[in-house]
Amino acid sequence: MTREDLMLNERLKKIESLRKKGVEPYPYSYSVSHNIGEIIEKNKDLKPEAKTNQKVKVAGRILSIRQFGKINFCPIADSTGSIQLVFEESNCKDLGDFLKFFDTGDFIGVEGIVFKTKRGELSILVKNFQMLSKALKPLPEKWHGLQDKELRYRQRYIDLIINPKIKETFVLRGKIIKMIKEFLDSRGFIEVDTPILQPIYGGAAARPFTTTLNDLKMKIYLRISNELYLKRLLVGGFDKVYEFAKDFRNEGIDRTHNPEFLMVEIYQAYSDYNDMMKLCEETIEYTAKKVLGKTEIEYQGTKINLKAPWQRITMYDAIKKYAKIDVTKMNEKELRAKAEELKIKDASKLSRGLLIAEIFKETCEKNLVQPTFVTDFPKETSPLCKAHRKNPDLIERFEPYINGWEIGNAYSELNDPQFQKKLLEEQAKLLRAGDEEANPYDEDFVNAIEHGMPPTGGLGIGIDRIVMLFTNSESIRDVILFPFMKQNI
Repeated sequence: MTREDLMLNERLKKIESLRKKGVEPYPYSYSVSHNIGEIIEKNKDLKPEAKTNQKVKVAGRILSIRQFGKINFCPIADSTGSIQLVFEESNCKDLGDFLKFFDTGDFIGVEGIVFKTKRGELSILVKNFQMLSKALKPLPEKWHGLQDKELRYRQRYIDLIINPKIKETFVLRGKIIKMIKEFLDSRGFIEVDTPILQPIYGGAAARPFTTTLNDLKMKIYLRISNELYLKRLLVGGFDKVYEFAKDFRNEGIDRTHNPEFLMVEIYQAYSDYNDMMKLCEETIEYTAKKVLGKTEIEYQGTKINLKAPWQRITMYDAIKKYAKIDVTKMNEKELRAKAEELKIKDASKLSRGLLIAEIFKETCEKNLVQPTFVTDFPKETSPLCKAHRKNPDLIERFEPYINGWEIGNAYSELNDPQFQKKLLEEQAKLLRAGDEEANPYDEDFVNAIEHGMPPTGGLGIGIDRIVMLFTNSESIRDVILFPFMKQNI
């Protein structure tokens, strides 16, 4: 029998013994008077060896138990912090039951007096206690914990117990989302919800996850984007909308990609991509000030200033600057040769515009560390964007970059129904020809904009990457509570 099996059997025996004594180890509730954070804040100026008259009832998880003669020390934690419990034989008549039945990992409720030890540690002198939940499995040893990152991601519930700083990342994530919403709400935007399950996917170049709606015997998709539904709302009379949307893309998993991720998509009538650039930089700057109290952050040793206005550079100028080539003077054969030299996948199958976009990714992205808008993409890179007003070979699209990462995407949205129909029909042909990232033809979306869609600026921002930057996290898995993991077989 393994050590783990022995410990499990021992804890099961304790549960049985408790029930024989008439004690339920899993009661329904416990009346808490204070959380630990409140106690710490209220008594932060308490002097060593000082005892208060403050009676408290608190609850939390036992982190360890240390016995010194007739005194036992037991730190516990709730969602707001940790505090030491002190059990003295003279003050706690049932101390023996505590020692017999409680283990690390158990949840306990206690009633007692707040005081500070000689060493200055804020504590609760326990008078009464109650078992609230008996844990069957022990926590990892304090000094070893969960060092295996894969195991930490798989067992996030243990990671959060053993590594309290991890929780701070997700508290900050919630604040980031809250502040973005606050900023958009203050600008008159309305938060909306659109379908996650879609009969026709679209709005991005990505391969979807497919499933079946059994009742209708119908193939459906997890959304890769909510763009086409939000544009329908612009047709319907909304002027400013946004949605925090979980999107799902059946593609690679790496340090900055997870198949399920969070975006905020924002659409504003009577605007273009220039307006969206201003909105983007102001949104991030506002959020940084509110959440971090500053606009300069440090990511993995590099200082990054999020203060608006951000740098702007066209895609062609970025290639000229970082790759030292002028794509405007290169024919398709020369571009393909350059792409093959850079070992770009499927270079032989790419059109001129897509070759330029791939050359940009390979040679420029890593250099865009400070916040930068890369503007004016080749027209082949999106079927949902307006042509550039000065160059019909380009579209009015930008991507914001920070730390060499693309953190968003934005357009002057295409609202010419005839041209939109033509482009989506071309996408459907590519899809039928085997391009898994091409969009299917969405007849209802075309029908919607045939009823008239106002000039519109659209912007999507990747929340997970913003959280990575704000929390100095190395991997997207560090900022998603339950990232997707390969199953252990």
